Amino acid sequence: MSTLGVLGFLFTLSTLFALINYWTFRLPITIGVMVIALLFSLGLLAAGPFIPIYDVHGMMLSLLGTVDLPTSLLDGALSMLLFAGAMQVNPKVLLSRRVPVAVLALAGTILAVLILAMTAWLLLPLVGMPVPLSWCVILGAILAPTDPVSVVGMLRRAGLPAPLQAVFAGESLFNDGIGIVVFGATIGLATGDASHVTTQEVIERFLLEACGGAALGALTGVGMLFLVRKAHDHDIDLLASLALATGTYSLAHALHMSGPIAVVVAGMSLATEFGQSSMQDESRAALRAFWSTTDEALNVLLFLLIGLEILAVSPGYGALAGMLVVIVLSLVARGLSVGLAVLPLDLRRDRRAIAVLIWGGLRGGISVALALGLPAGALRDTLLPLCYGVVVFTIVVQGLTMERVAKRLYP
Repeated sequence: MSTLGVLGFLFTLSTLFALINYWTFRLPITIGVMVIALLFSLGLLAAGPFIPIYDVHGMMLSLLGTVDLPTSLLDGALSMLLFAGAMQVNPKVLLSRRVPVAVLALAGTILAVLILAMTAWLLLPLVGMPVPLSWCVILGAILAPTDPVSVVGMLRRAGLPAPLQAVFAGESLFNDGIGIVVFGATIGLATGDASHVTTQEVIERFLLEACGGAALGALTGVGMLFLVRKAHDHDIDLLASLALATGTYSLAHALHMSGPIAVVVAGMSLATEFGQSSMQDESRAALRAFWSTTDEALNVLLFLLIGLEILAVSPGYGALAGMLVVIVLSLVARGLSVGLAVLPLDLRRDRRAIAVLIWGGLRGGISVALALGLPAGALRDTLLPLCYGVVVFTIVVQGLTMERVAKRLYP
């Protein structure tokens, strides 16, 4: 099937599932599409033995192989999703909360990785799923960062105070990049491909990717604004924003820097005072409309693929106990990492904010993509269902109750 044919099929499925959700569950469209895709996939798995003439399961697996979620997301759609999310963040409010955002994104993510890794290493053998410590660190790196695609969409509905929204969105946008950097630094050590790498080299690589990515994003963002400042044409501004999102992400990868962090900083540059003054009102309105539509369409496709990926994961009954253990451990790791990270901050006095930050720690497509990208083998087959279970739980359970929790704490 051609690339256009695959996109056409996915958009058709998305539309059908969105309509079914509208007629039945009335869930938020992204979560509704994912739930119905998940039910559809489970139905295919259950019906497969009864319709041997048509290998529907095999056909869907072939389609998922064509899409290749890790490559499509991490090397493609993620740049546009992060850019669209960053454009919605108020830089002034974010700068006023820059210390909590930085501490949660950096210290909180690293703490979550370590806590989840240690607890999983100790407890998974109790349910018959022993995993080496190095691979438990990878599990922590996959599940520690919250998903900006899920979080930013959730913040639109929750109605939280602006400073807390800034902390929430800023943490999710930046810890995503940090989580990918940690994953890249640990996967080589776990697989033995980089066993000679020292701790100092890992730290230097981390600083280069994170800090270098932020500097590159600021440079490309400001550079683009200077170029379009004298051209009062909303078509040029739109083309420039597309070039900024995709070009910054690609350039960061070429320079071995963090593409997610770079594109987040570049996207935020458009929402600064300089960015606002560089474009006319008509251009800003056209950009908001375009990126909002792009964000929604890519979100729906991403959540559709998350629902369909259970066909590739195919968890057995033996993995259910491990999934339940890791779901609990992910909540514990999120709670402890947030609680410990905010200890030196004034935020520690606001128990409502801490509760919202903990319960709102959704995981999403990035975690699934990283898990699917693990090297083939028995350990990948063990970790993949565990990661998938956490993603589905956080999106369905936490995502659907987050608005109610937020309104109860912040009426």
